[in-house]
Amino acid sequence: MVLIENIEKLKEVLFRIKSNGKSIGLVPTMGALHSGHLSLIERAKIECQVVVVSIFVNPTQFNNQDDLSKYPRTLEADLELIKDYADIVFAPVASEIYPTPPNEKFHFGALEEVMEGSSRPGHFNGVAIIVKRLFDYINPDKAYFGEKDFQQLAIIKELVRQCQLDITIVPCPIIREENGLARSSRNQRLSEQEREMASHVYKILTKSLTLSKEPINSVVSFVKTEINKIPEIKLEYFQIVDDITLQEIDTFSPDQGVVGCIAFYVSDVRLIDNIRYQ
Repeated sequence: MVLIENIEKLKEVLFRIKSNGKSIGLVPTMGALHSGHLSLIERAKIECQVVVVSIFVNPTQFNNQDDLSKYPRTLEADLELIKDYADIVFAPVASEIYPTPPNEKFHFGALEEVMEGSSRPGHFNGVAIIVKRLFDYINPDKAYFGEKDFQQLAIIKELVRQCQLDITIVPCPIIREENGLARSSRNQRLSEQEREMASHVYKILTKSLTLSKEPINSVVSFVKTEINKIPEIKLEYFQIVDDITLQEIDTFSPDQGVVGCIAFYVSDVRLIDNIRYQ
């Protein structure tokens, strides 16, 4: 495993790899790696000849500076976790990526106007800026993203379409802790008791699957009511949406993909999750 911090060095190394006809898989991360990230890297290792993992806490996607300052940074532990899987780790400092303030503007229409987009203004433009730059630096054949960030995954697919990039986006399943809580770097900020409280959200989502023949507003009402019974959890949103357009739907249709997306707080830690209904 090679650690690279400089963009030009990265491009030089990858140019030689591409020139030798080898396929490149990219796993973009913000560090604080866990088994969810490792599952993406393992998938990339199977499907590509060279695996690049980026580790960069991207300031442009944080609309809350306090959240940015508290985001866990654990580079040494990250490198130890992935040393047998990643071939190249790209871990630049912010000034390497943004020597001047970024001014790119991306527009994703209705995809970015709901859920995370309405809760975190500017978030997806910040995500698009860093992902497009990583794509430009690395020119991967495939890039791997977790389905936990379901809306982000849709945004990145749209980014690839808009920019006409020859990159295959590979969605990877959510990895959960034993109690059902979705693996997240932010979980490091939770106490054991808080993790247990947070796990009840997935249990409620799972229970709501039994109501999939009920009207959608009944399912939404059930989830919100059950979560609001837990005083340690503050619900931000729960929406049941079309899995392509991300727009809320009124009825379940047998030929339509449907996902329930949720954001909530445990203490001051914001978490997201989702569950597929059909």
